[in-house]
Amino acid sequence: MIFKKSGPLRGQVVIPGDKSISHRSVMFGSIAKGTTEITNFLTGADCLSTIGCFQRMGVDIQADGSHVIVRGNGLRGLKKPDGILDCGNSGTTTRLISGILSAQDFSVTLTGDESIQKRPMKRIMEPLSQMGAQIRSVRGNGCAPLEITGSRLHGIRYISPVASAQVKSAILLAGLYADGETRVTEPALSRNHTELMLKSFGADVRTEGTTAVISPARELYGQSIAVPGDISSAAFFMAAGLLVPGSEILLKQVGVNPTRDGMLQVCRSMGGDVTLYNETSDGEPVADILVRASRLHGITIGGDIIPTLIDELPVIAAMACFAEGETIIRDAAELKVKESNRIEVMVRNLSAMGADVEETEDGMIIRGGKPLHGAVIQSHMDHRIAMTFAITACMAEGETTIEGAECVNISYPGFYQDLRRLSF
Repeated sequence: MIFKKSGPLRGQVVIPGDKSISHRSVMFGSIAKGTTEITNFLTGADCLSTIGCFQRMGVDIQADGSHVIVRGNGLRGLKKPDGILDCGNSGTTTRLISGILSAQDFSVTLTGDESIQKRPMKRIMEPLSQMGAQIRSVRGNGCAPLEITGSRLHGIRYISPVASAQVKSAILLAGLYADGETRVTEPALSRNHTELMLKSFGADVRTEGTTAVISPARELYGQSIAVPGDISSAAFFMAAGLLVPGSEILLKQVGVNPTRDGMLQVCRSMGGDVTLYNETSDGEPVADILVRASRLHGITIGGDIIPTLIDELPVIAAMACFAEGETIIRDAAELKVKESNRIEVMVRNLSAMGADVEETEDGMIIRGGKPLHGAVIQSHMDHRIAMTFAITACMAEGETTIEGAECVNISYPGFYQDLRRLSF
């Protein structure tokens, strides 16, 4: 797709459902007793992969757009699929479902697309194996395909080397089936959607600082879940509203969970005009977010805030190109093992547009204020890269071409239409 510099962006956007919460609502509903009704479900390709996997294991799931009904099979009611489970491009599906499958009474193989088959799975294989799981990398490289044979599990105390909600969640889900308490301690608190939602489904789960604790469950029970808008998707419009002169954008009903709100903190720290309205909290805190064009300045981003904005760092790096002074992103080596190596890809693409940006071992240094120009951008089929450069192009002179632009369907199928609508 080809993009050009934009005039003021004005209007409101209803952000699609949160990807993390959509995944979990289907997974937990599938292993719960009774019916789970989900509204504002994200119909992106990743979440549809989760639906497909559980349907293959005998769960009755009916989807009518963003309205989904899951008639759960109960904690131990999943059936052996008739073939390999395909997780598509979804790391969340692959890692979280591994925790559930580790305790079933059948064997199964998980795979995914080319990207998934390169992403690190040892980070879940090791703790699950400590719990007694039989899980192996078919090719012996610590990546998918994974072969999992259900086993009797026992509780463990695990010190995670990374702050990862996917790792934590895989262990907690296995802990539902264990013979004793399971504890996961992280170096910093990652997003806590699993803990909040499991508690609503009836699990005995609690948080002690950066440690999540879960006890074995007899059963989970179906719930009604209203999925808030995804702040990781809202982040692109937040950036656009702050950067493009004369812009004012209202983002409706966005999840502002404190373990995910790093983007809000960074925007404000950079001098952005960001205001929350209509704040509510029914399990997951939600608010409308109003952003207005602002003069931004560089900051240093690192430490405990990184897990709260790991998916937003590409667009934050783009914002920094238009800010006064230097922005340093550090402690973000996790970006290297996302859908692409997002540090390398961002530096290469921003440099192609004329930015003064330097790759570091665990992040980037961006020296803002240098005018950007259009370029040919390689998305590497990474949805967050494609969306980041659609926003960057709004501020660059000339034309920007994004190769593989269709990959936004993974998390935000209507992204380009929403962006185009704001420019009129």
